[in-house]
Formats: sequence, structure tokens, C-alpha cells
Amino acid sequence: MESPDGVSNIHDRFSLTLVNPSSHYFSLVVSLVVATVTVFTIHLGYLGELDFGEFWYRLPLVLGVLALTQLLDAKFAKKKEYSKSLHSSLFGNMLWTVTILMGLLASFVLQKDVQLFFITFGMILFASFRIGIYTTTLGASLKKAWAICFIQPLAMFFVLIPHDMWLPILSDPIGLGYGITFLIIASVWSFVTDRAGRPGMESTHRTIQAYLASQGNDFADAEELMEQRSSETKVTTAQIRLSPSNGGSEFTMVLPEIHPGPFHPVGGSNIPYLIYKKFESSAMVMHSISDHALNLPSRNEVENYLKSLETSKVKDEGIQCTEPVVVQINKARVTGLLFGNNPLLFLSLSPHGMEDIPSYVKTEITQYAKNRNYSRTLLVDCHNAMGEEIEKTDGEDMLKAAKSCLDSLITKDSFPIEFGHANSDDMDVWTEDLGMGGLGIICLKINEKKYFLGWADANNMENGVREKIIDNFSKKEYQLLEICTSDTHYSPVKARNRNGYYQLGLITSADKLSKWFLEIAKKSETTTDAKFEILENETKVKVMGTGIYEDYSKALDNSLKITKVFVIGCLVFFITSLFL
Repeated sequence: MESPDGVSNIHDRFSLTLVNPSSHYFSLVVSLVVATVTVFTIHLGYLGELDFGEFWYRLPLVLGVLALTQLLDAKFAKKKEYSKSLHSSLFGNMLWTVTILMGLLASFVLQKDVQLFFITFGMILFASFRIGIYTTTLGASLKKAWAICFIQPLAMFFVLIPHDMWLPILSDPIGLGYGITFLIIASVWSFVTDRAGRPGMESTHRTIQAYLASQGNDFADAEELMEQRSSETKVTTAQIRLSPSNGGSEFTMVLPEIHPGPFHPVGGSNIPYLIYKKFESSAMVMHSISDHALNLPSRNEVENYLKSLETSKVKDEGIQCTEPVVVQINKARVTGLLFGNNPLLFLSLSPHGMEDIPSYVKTEITQYAKNRNYSRTLLVDCHNAMGEEIEKTDGEDMLKAAKSCLDSLITKDSFPIEFGHANSDDMDVWTEDLGMGGLGIICLKINEKKYFLGWADANNMENGVREKIIDNFSKKEYQLLEICTSDTHYSPVKARNRNGYYQLGLITSADKLSKWFLEIAKKSETTTDAKFEILENETKVKVMGTGIYEDYSKALDNSLKITKVFVIGCLVFFITSLFL
């Protein structure tokens, strides 16, 4: 189990990646607007003239040079990414513009002459920012960043400023002094932050670059870094396979011990869907008791794991199952079914949320079941409401509810199983809060009563959506026992929020989801006699473990602390220039 601060802390820092504009077209347009403001500010505020006889060509020249150097910037970037060069150009130009505007404001407030050194100062500040951007996000070395940091600012300066003023402005000792100081500060900041994660992380910047590249679907570097830090371990995958007596299609409920992460599109982020397709879309891939420590780091490990499923062995079989038992203790709810002597428990706090159920819950429930002479205990984390790490009292209540459910199942009669299943593969259910596996329903007919289980290939659910769907089912006299999500980390679109994904029900309304689920339920309620088989598979795969998240979290925290100190110091230093 990862530390409470590990993955959650990284999630908290994810919001920093949202500072970039969502579109490179936006950055292109706004950078041109900002450059226009810079041109007018310098010519009107600093040069004291706006000679349209000369000025008419300077503005398009500046904008043209800006656009050309943005293209050139992309050539120097490690991944040749035009969008990132546009984003960095936008923020760099904004720094220049803010500097000259602040210089004008200071001259007005302090009633002093306009100081031309702010033009040079702002331009070099622009170049300093480029050093930071190139070394952190664009993959350039510090030496290379120094070599190219002045290309765009100087090119804009030379077409912006009349040539007879080049030397006086560029040679101003105050502008040069402040500018060179910021160049040094940017270089020191880059050097220090890159080493902020040592010894656990060799290069913070390389990790950031790998993550940003993965968001453009170039995940090779990210997977390489993660696989290097991963270690081999044994994981178990349990299955409940229902086979109809009439020879129709089988249905499998899959409980992998791995976690669908770390993030889209890296590693096993989309593994629920890949498992779903391996079982020919006749499956539900549940979220077992697992956390980010059990993420598969690369596509190679995903392929190894999927292939290992072919060696699953039947451990038990039968034709009977109990009616479901539901135990509610405060927030905690456990729904149980007994297949032969193998209990299947669904754990949830919905409509109150939680993160992944911790491993100690699994350990204690499994041991309790062994003490009651159960064969195999299958546990599902329903993952159907958003929340933080489970609180101690809620964890205790969940354990009590699970134990009570196990005690009740012992006393229940068993009956022949009938089942039917259906999914959304032939429906138009594409939405931004749903993964590639869509929706599914299994109908279990036990003792002449029909019970439905819902499944969504999604990363958790908006709080209360489960309850609304179940209520809508009740109105149609359908008993929907539970709705589970796969916890997929696949994302059809890049979600610009703290989580980096849209939970089910955040985009799609509960009523619309209810309509889809009900349509699927109607297709599933034609049932047939069946037998069940409990299958298990144990295989060795590389998983990411806990240390990698602790190191990432430490590196991010240290980098941010360093950055805060540098930013405060730079602001204070910048303010002093306003009084000169």
C-alpha cells in the first residue's frame, strides 16, 4: 500500500499541468496579441512616438519574426513539439510585456522619467524564462538552452527597435545588470530542481518531460523510466465463469490483482478493456482490492499479463448459488453471493466515496472467511463514489459488514443458477466519462427471482449517481444489486481538472445512464441454466511498487519548494528595479 501522501500528493500536483492553454491555436493567437501590445507599449510609452510612416511595417515584422522563431523553437525541442514552443513563447512574451508595463506604471506613480532599461530587462527576462522552459519541459541541456534562449527575444528586438537605438538600449548597465542576474538565477534554478529528487530520482526534468510527452501519446520514455524502477512479483487473477447448459456464450467475471494505472496512456492504464476484449466482450472486469503499487509499468508487461490468463485453471465448479445478502453498517455496504463454497463480496461506501480499498481490509476478510471454512473469497471494490483515503471508522465498519455478510451466507440455501448478460457494444454510448469497454449487465436468476449487477468501464462514479440509477431500476421493478466500475485509467479526452479524468456521471446524467443500463438489462433478462467455475491464475509480472511514487512525490515537493523560494526572491528583486 502506498503512503497516504504518495499518489494523492502527485494527484494534487497534477493541476500544475493545467496552466498550459488547452489549444496551441490559442497560444499562437494570444502570443501575437501580446506581441502587438508590446510593440505599441514600447513605441508609445518608451520611444514617445508612433510614426505610421515607419511603424506600419514594424508591427507585421515583429509578428512575422515571432511566428518564424516559434517554428524554429520546435526544431530545438527534444520531441520537436510545436505546441510546447507556442505555449512557452506565449508566457515568455507575457513576461516581457508585463515588465515594460510595470516600468511605465512605476514612472507614472513615482513621477519620474521613463527608463529605457526596462526594454532590455524585459527582453533578457524573456530569455531567462526560456532557459527554464527548455531545460524542464523541452528536453534541452543547460548549455543548449543558453545557446538558443536569445534567438526569439533578440530577433523581435531588432525588428521592433529602430537600428540607431540598438546599442544605447542594449548597453544600458542597469538593464544588463538585472537581466544577467535573472539569467544566472534561471540557470541555478534549473540545475537545482533537476536534482531535487535525488537519490531516488536521477533527473526530475527527464521525468517531467516523459510525462508531458505521454500526454501527446508518446509514452515510450515514461514506460522506460517506470519499468526501470519496477520489480517482479506474483499476482493472482480470479475468475467466475458462467457456462450455459444450452451451449451458448460463456460469461466471465474477472478479478485481476493488478491496478489499472498509472495514467493514460502509459502501462496498464487501459487494461480492463484489454481483458474485456480478450474474453470477447463477454466479461466484466472488476476492480479487486489493489492500489497503484500494482500498476503495470509498460505495454510489454501488459502483454505478458494478458498472455498468462490463458493458463488459468479451474479450482471449483457447481450449479448452485445463494440469493444475495446485503449488510449495511453506517456508510459501509457489503453485498454477498455464495457460489458453492466461494463467497463473492461487493464492497462500497456509496454515496460516500473513498479511494482504493486498502490491502488490510482484504487480508482480514480473507482470514475471517478461512476461519469459517470457506474455500475462496472473491472481493470486489465497487469503486462507485469519489472520495479520499478511507477513514479508520469506515474501514472498521466495512470489515464488520463483510464479516456479518459471510456469517449470513453460511445460513442461506443454495439454488440452481440461471443467467443472462448483455453489453453496450451495439449501442451508441460514447461519452467522455466512459472507457472503451462501455456498460454491461449480468442477470442472475436465483430461486425464481432476478437480480441484476451493473458494470461500467469507468474510473469511479460521481457521488449519488449509483443511487439514482438503482432508484430508476426500482421504478421499473428491476432489482439492481450494485454498480461497479473497472477503475480504468483510460481517458477518451484529456480532462482539464485535478484528477485528470472524468468519473462516470460527471458528464453523462444519471437519467441517461439509467436509460442505457435499463436497455441493457432488458436484453440480459432472458436467462438460461448454467454452471459456474472458479478459475485462478498466478503469474510473475513487473509492478511499479510503492517506492517510485514516494520518490516522485518527494521530487515534486522539493522542486516546488525550491521554485517558491526562487519566485519570491525574483519578485523582490524585480520590485527593486521599479524604484530606479
